[in-house]
Amino acid sequence: MTATQPAIVNTLTTGRLPKWAPWALLAGSWVVMSAVFALMSAGGGGDFNIALAIFLGTVLFDVAIFVIAYLVEGARQAKNRLVTSLVATAFIIALLPLISLIFTVLSEGLHRFDLQFFTSSMRNVVGEGGGALHAITGTLLITGMATLISVPVGLLTAIYLVEYGRGPLARAITFFVDVMTGIPSIVAGLFAFAFFALVLQDPGIRFGFGGSVALSLLMIPVVVRSSEEMLKIVPNELREASYALGVPKWLTILKVVIPTSIAGIATGVTLAIARVIGETAPLLIISGFTASMNYDLFSDRMMTIPVFVYTQYANPGSDVQAYLDRAWAGALTLILIVMALNLIARLIARIFSPKLGR
Repeated sequence: MTATQPAIVNTLTTGRLPKWAPWALLAGSWVVMSAVFALMSAGGGGDFNIALAIFLGTVLFDVAIFVIAYLVEGARQAKNRLVTSLVATAFIIALLPLISLIFTVLSEGLHRFDLQFFTSSMRNVVGEGGGALHAITGTLLITGMATLISVPVGLLTAIYLVEYGRGPLARAITFFVDVMTGIPSIVAGLFAFAFFALVLQDPGIRFGFGGSVALSLLMIPVVVRSSEEMLKIVPNELREASYALGVPKWLTILKVVIPTSIAGIATGVTLAIARVIGETAPLLIISGFTASMNYDLFSDRMMTIPVFVYTQYANPGSDVQAYLDRAWAGALTLILIVMALNLIARLIARIFSPKLGR
């Protein structure tokens, strides 16, 4: 009688987890740890720590996916899934500050995120009520003027460096653009204040256009660098084909090079705006702050959202909570404006990017 041969198990054809299993397991781990932390915060009276809950939930997911994959798929696939989950864990850890920031701003800022906040200013308001209409208007006006100054200058500089620039002048421009990239924002504000104080002979000058000039100093190097990189990746074959048809260089740049790279240029401009829209120090120096509406960039002080948040948080009145609520609502408004700018940039890139047919 022959002995029974042991069954041969092919580890490559063993059971497989469905594709949705890792995602479901990750979401379940986050829900479990969030519930645990919610119960602990409710029992102990502390605050809910979303970052720690997501981190420990991700660690629980790493352990769970390895164990389940080992039982269902075998040791080989379990090791593969463990390494993949560790890579995902590193990515989630990098996102934890952003997650914590968004959660905190939403939880604190929604208390005053109402109609009154967007339809009234802080004029004659010393306690509850009031809004940030004057700050929102000032931010849009100052940032818009800074964009009008920075985009033409930055884009033309990038075109010169890529299409025309050769020799010492191009190297000097590149060097100074690199230097401007590292300028502290408060230095830009001091420069704008000193410049206009000397030119206009007014040592106490405060006005919105000065803030636009200060922000443009911070925007121009970002626009130059991003636009330069986008122009460089335009294939030379496109330029040569245009030249072969007898099209002059300036028209080739206008009709071929810029439309081909417009998507990246729009993204770079949006990043430049996002870089400066939250600046506080230069605007506090040259634009000042006020509780009233001001639509004139060239006259009187003008409030902006970052300065509004700073003043509400740093100088609270007798009703401290009302000031803090307005500060958090202002921070949430600023984040939403940056998100809207990113969406607009993507829309511009989709509309104006070259259409490639089959």
